[in-house]
Amino acid sequence: MSERGIAVRARGIVVVRNGRRVVDDVDVDVDAGRILGVTGPSGSGKSTLLAVLAGLIAPDAGTVDPADRSGRTGIVLQGYGLLPVLTAFENVELPLQLRGTDPSRVRERAARALSRAGLDDAGDRLAEELSGGQRQRVAVARALVTEPDLLVADEPTAELDADTAALVLAALRAEADTGAAVVLATHDPDVAALCDSTLHLVDGRRDS
Repeated sequence: MSERGIAVRARGIVVVRNGRRVVDDVDVDVDAGRILGVTGPSGSGKSTLLAVLAGLIAPDAGTVDPADRSGRTGIVLQGYGLLPVLTAFENVELPLQLRGTDPSRVRERAARALSRAGLDDAGDRLAEELSGGQRQRVAVARALVTEPDLLVADEPTAELDADTAALVLAALRAEADTGAAVVLATHDPDVAALCDSTLHLVDGRRDS
């Protein structure tokens, strides 16, 4: 296993929305080279907790260490977050271009990431022309292409058939094996069973 990963420690995380604690005093440990599955019913706070771990939102209370995860985190959002007028390939290239990656390496890395997500033949299609499952895989490829220290994925297999879900999970496992800390939210008990550890939320609180 590579040493590129980071361990993330969150303590006492609280997020308040409309007067309600959607995440309520939750501790999280995510180790480099490991996959943590965050489970729980809809509305339990999974997506909000992942957003805190990814650095997308600041908690109302609690701490996340390391505090600065900018440039080190790959993110797979439930809504995909793709630019519809760009091709799948261009969407995957974009984070590398924004980071100023050597152009000679951008296309190679983007092609490899799309291949890992099972999208070798979809690179030239506009994101708006893809199915929901294909968009989900483009979002996964876009997170993988950055070779992140921390990879946060919100329901990465939600719209995928069993074979494609297995391919995506294998890619996430491979990323962990290179040293990344991986956190994924899932409703699927079979997906959760493949994680190294799980954290179950109920009404925003960790269910022991």
